[in-house]
Amino acid sequence: MANQQPETVLATGPTPSARVPLSPQLKRLFGFIVPVNLAIYIVVGAIPGVLLPLQVQAIDEADKAANLALITGVGAAAAMITGPVVGLLSDRTRTRFGRRTPWLLGGALTTGLALLGMGFANGIIQLVVAWTITQIALNSVISPLTALLPDRVPSAVRGLFSTCSGIGMMVGILGGQVAGAKLSEHLQAAYLILPGIMLVVIVLFTIVCPDTSSRERVNEPFSLVVFMKTFWVNPVRHPDFFWGFASRITLFIGYYVVSGYQLYLLQDYIGLGEDAVDAIPLLGAVNLIVMIVAIGVSGPLSDRMGRRKPVVACAALIMAASMTVPLLMPTLTGMLVHTAICSIGFGTYMAVDAALMSEVLPSEGTFAKDLGVLNIAATLPQTVGPFVAGAIVIALGYSALFPVAIVLAIVGAVCVLPIKSVR
Repeated sequence: MANQQPETVLATGPTPSARVPLSPQLKRLFGFIVPVNLAIYIVVGAIPGVLLPLQVQAIDEADKAANLALITGVGAAAAMITGPVVGLLSDRTRTRFGRRTPWLLGGALTTGLALLGMGFANGIIQLVVAWTITQIALNSVISPLTALLPDRVPSAVRGLFSTCSGIGMMVGILGGQVAGAKLSEHLQAAYLILPGIMLVVIVLFTIVCPDTSSRERVNEPFSLVVFMKTFWVNPVRHPDFFWGFASRITLFIGYYVVSGYQLYLLQDYIGLGEDAVDAIPLLGAVNLIVMIVAIGVSGPLSDRMGRRKPVVACAALIMAASMTVPLLMPTLTGMLVHTAICSIGFGTYMAVDAALMSEVLPSEGTFAKDLGVLNIAATLPQTVGPFVAGAIVIALGYSALFPVAIVLAIVGAVCVLPIKSVR
């Protein structure tokens, strides 16, 4: 009806009492971001979390920790470079389907092909190559997808959108761990089914939530200087972006130092041995339930409060506290308690930090590029984390991983405090 009023939601930030319309297009975007992230992060949760470690262990059990660090480290290094480069290219893409759509579709298809080949890999070098290609392809999807938040979502409801996005992401990661455990004896089927689901969902997303044409867009002339700026945001001119980057990178390193070795921690530190794979779905279920609650509460709460910083800082401190539990209780029960507490902190952090960082991006014309730089803070820890964790395990044992994670999470909380443009 012509006189029907659009649904409204409470705005946040500087004016928490303001209202903004939630258009039909925005409603579809909010609804579809959950299954899109779910489909993408099922792959992320299943493969590096379960299937890849099992492949590595089957090839060379004696050196599994070092080999896993090599494979994930090289792959994450490729992902770190891919994020900002694809972000820059998608910002400059001119098609009738918009800037992001070609990258979403092309990246999803390439991911499926790379994982299909990975299912037949039977050596460490093959896994390095296949996983590196997969990481490049996956980040060709993730980088443009993260730009949807500043591209299409008003600041007033970015906390709510981050909540929807975060729910899809974390359910996908945790569901991927469960799916990986269930499909652990059928690797080739897993490497076919999981990316196949992702491709179908992304195709549907581009149809239901189409981007606007970018054919008339005028870009800055491309040059070597423009390309080199892909990896750089001036911290003097944009200090808030710098502090947000520092917070994210330290906290994520702390998180991946522990979570990247979850299977081996269960096997060797907790002492479950071959039963460790069966414990992953249990931990995943606890993580899933707690994470959904944390994400569902924290994003809208930060919208209504008009504040992001206190929520993000408290979330990092909760994560730090969770790391003390396995030190004091090196049992499966201890890991379950740790998982529950860490899920509260990490779920809250993921929901609110994305909204916070969307409000300190340097330039409206380079959202995807700047988010690609920011995503280095998420991908670089995947490179640094395994190498740091591997060195710690070799030198000091698995128990030393937790104090390192505690320190890094606390630093991540402190780095949020100097941000001035967001409350």
